[in-house]
Amino acid sequence: MTTNNNQGSILIVDDEKGQREILNVILKKEGYDIVDVPGVREALDQLEKREFDLILTDLKMQGQSGLDLLEKVLADDPQQCVILMTAHGTVDSAVEAMKMGAFDYLEKPLERDNLLLTLRRAFERISLVHENRVLQKRVASIQTIPNMLGDHPKMREVFRVVSKIAATNSTVLIVGESGTGKELIARAVHEGSQRRDKPFMAINCAAIPDTLIESELFGHEKGSFTGANAREFGIFEAADGGTVFLDEIGEMNVAMQAKLLRAIQEKEIRRVGGKVNIPLDVRILSATNKELEQEIKRGGFREDLFYRLNVIRIDLPPLRERGSDVKTLAEFFVKKYSQASGIAVDGISRPALKLLMNYTWPGNVRQLESVIERSVLMAESNYIEPEDLPGEISATSLLSGGLPFEIPPEGIDIEALEKGLIIKAMERAEWVIGKAAPLLGMSYKTLQYRLEKFEIQRPEKRSR
Repeated sequence: MTTNNNQGSILIVDDEKGQREILNVILKKEGYDIVDVPGVREALDQLEKREFDLILTDLKMQGQSGLDLLEKVLADDPQQCVILMTAHGTVDSAVEAMKMGAFDYLEKPLERDNLLLTLRRAFERISLVHENRVLQKRVASIQTIPNMLGDHPKMREVFRVVSKIAATNSTVLIVGESGTGKELIARAVHEGSQRRDKPFMAINCAAIPDTLIESELFGHEKGSFTGANAREFGIFEAADGGTVFLDEIGEMNVAMQAKLLRAIQEKEIRRVGGKVNIPLDVRILSATNKELEQEIKRGGFREDLFYRLNVIRIDLPPLRERGSDVKTLAEFFVKKYSQASGIAVDGISRPALKLLMNYTWPGNVRQLESVIERSVLMAESNYIEPEDLPGEISATSLLSGGLPFEIPPEGIDIEALEKGLIIKAMERAEWVIGKAAPLLGMSYKTLQYRLEKFEIQRPEKRSR
């Protein structure tokens, strides 16, 4: 076996000094970090000072036994790896130890090859346990990303897919409307992967001119085109070992799509003006708000590239399809911007929340965040009220039940329409604000604000 100075740490527990010395010689030669002690009490003292990847303990010892040590260790850490050494005649006890949670047992006298084979298997499991712990923490942290908050079934499915595929190297296509959080999903996938300590490089394909996108992705050599005064690395080279996120991939021209396809297939790129191919190891994540299948039919997107990118697909629902999450997101953003601005806003009033829930959110979560940020800054009290919300939110709510007329070709004046509705409601309620407010889905305070805003007074007051 090749010596490795990073094999792992082992605590040996055995009351036979000669046995400990033999194990020290064998295991240190193999590159293991070894500490040996004569009994359970000394072992527990060592475990107070530091962690060990593995505990190799004798079963029968003077005083407390290996089973006593196993019980105490697993009570503190159920995933601690423990191997017992047992003499002939005590195998039944060793089997019982495995039922308690021991990894394996070895019969004395120990055979070197069997010992090292068992340790290799144990450290393979230890490695998997460690990776799973890290991934579980990272996947759990995914749900703290604002755009991924929510308990709607469609978002729970997104969480499930992200947690399942994050640790793989498969390409991922994220599909959703603008503002649904596609880049944050991509970052969550990267953070949950083995590439998390390597770069995450993002590029918006729609924002780069066709003449420059190849250079942005693959880099260029000095003198390869006018203005190329030095060699420049593209994002693929900058992300080597990490992740490349291609946002709005549907906007990439067909000629560049062919070059991207080759880079994915061959796992190498060539800089603009270069003569050598550069091997790279990157994971490709892409996103689009287009139906790429339709783009393929009309010749705007390569079918072969689509299948390369669409190994795993994540569909992000628009906010209007996960209305139950509006409250959760809105309250999160209130807390975020209240703390950021130093303005004490504790929440959202029921009438204001009703307006938010009834709105269709064409700009999705990004629009909701913007609305809440503005509302926190405009709030007159420690709660966001309807009058603190932008006009389009309340106007849309007023019309959410459907129009009793067709919109004329020249359009309508929303403020005039709202003013007219308020007057109609006030007339029906005999100009009692408390009776008119429910007809409009407003609070008393909101209707009072609207009356002042539009300078609406009952007729007899205006004639005086």
